[in-house]
Amino acid sequence: MLNDNTTFKDLSIFSTSESMGVISLLDRTVTSIGKEHLYRYVKHPPETFEQLQQMQDAIRFWTEHSELWPKVITNGTIVMIEKFFEAADHVSTPPSDFSYFLGEGFQKLFNKSEYFFTRFSISHISDFIRGCKELSDLSDSHEVPELLANELNAIKKELEHRLTNDLLTISKDAPHREQAKLSYYTRREMKNPIYRLLQHYARLDAWCSLAKATKEHNWTFPALQKAKPVCFKAKGLVHPLLKQPKGYDINFDEHQNFLILTGANMSGKTTFMRAIGVAVLLSHLGTGVPAKELSVSFFKGVITNMHVEDDLLKGESYFLAEVKRMKMTAQKLQKQEPHLVLMDELFKGTNVHDAYECTKAVIEGLLNRPDHLMVLSTHLYEVARHFEARKDILFNYFVTNMADDKSYNFEYELRNGISNDRIGYRILKKEGVLDLLKGNTE
Repeated sequence: MLNDNTTFKDLSIFSTSESMGVISLLDRTVTSIGKEHLYRYVKHPPETFEQLQQMQDAIRFWTEHSELWPKVITNGTIVMIEKFFEAADHVSTPPSDFSYFLGEGFQKLFNKSEYFFTRFSISHISDFIRGCKELSDLSDSHEVPELLANELNAIKKELEHRLTNDLLTISKDAPHREQAKLSYYTRREMKNPIYRLLQHYARLDAWCSLAKATKEHNWTFPALQKAKPVCFKAKGLVHPLLKQPKGYDINFDEHQNFLILTGANMSGKTTFMRAIGVAVLLSHLGTGVPAKELSVSFFKGVITNMHVEDDLLKGESYFLAEVKRMKMTAQKLQKQEPHLVLMDELFKGTNVHDAYECTKAVIEGLLNRPDHLMVLSTHLYEVARHFEARKDILFNYFVTNMADDKSYNFEYELRNGISNDRIGYRILKKEGVLDLLKGNTE
């Protein structure tokens, strides 16, 4: 699955200075290297349907067997290992017999820094090797999915080293001469194997993090479908960042792959579109999704046209930026691999007449692309009315309750049909803007 930075930003996947992103719900990693791998993985999910299925199986395993995760490895363990090997360049000879002769008390007194660094390092390396051994033994005692088995077998192979048993069995209270000797040979012989073990562990830490998130948030594993025919069928779908979300039911298939969404400002259109986008991205990570049920096709990518920005340095207007984003969308949709396309209030950078004509023309063009799934929200209910006779388009709207006293409230409930609610003037008046302009500040 290929997604660009605009999509990640539109869907609030990564945290910013203004708000927490969806990644904050996923990051349950134990170590910094696991966290780094998780972020890379979110940006580069599995490329094929088969790889995605294998990943979902691996993450599902950890949701069912979270107690098997080795607790002996901490982030401090990883930090100490990195420091240990960074210091290796300064050690060119093994500890001498004379240093052994001087005894542990002498080392502790006159070489205090090196003494405690050695003991501390070997202790953490021993913990790391012990944790890796626990992981590698899982395939002997449990039926593990293929992708996870490959990682565990790779770990097991790296542990086939003559020093592994010494690192597993050395005591924290072992004489300094034993620890110093093991430290020297570990630096000389095990740097590359341990660095490869760190890479395997980082991957498993990231996968287990997604499993922890799925379990913690009570998410549901989606039913993954092949790319075609395109489908997205959800029950109780919610946006995971909302504290009290209202669930949505929606059903797309190859016969109705286009949704026109109407409703007043702030009624919930953008949140709904983001909920769909986030669910698709999460499902393509192999993790659970915030829905009671979800059946989803394998998409090539998610394309958003939601918060386009103009470019002052290039001299591009907002409208031109919108057109360029739509051009990029059209180019990607030339390919047959299904995409999810989310379009929120197209052509806001021009007048109402132009926006109507441009939006109508874009919809007519997009309807020639039945292999993709598309959602378009609009304030221009005339656009929706123009296409309402088409059987291949879904029409939904969000309800706005408007009282005689000009007040209003939102139900955030998705209904079938087309809305012609307009509350812009009411919002302007309720916020006191008109009174301020008239000079009435009371």
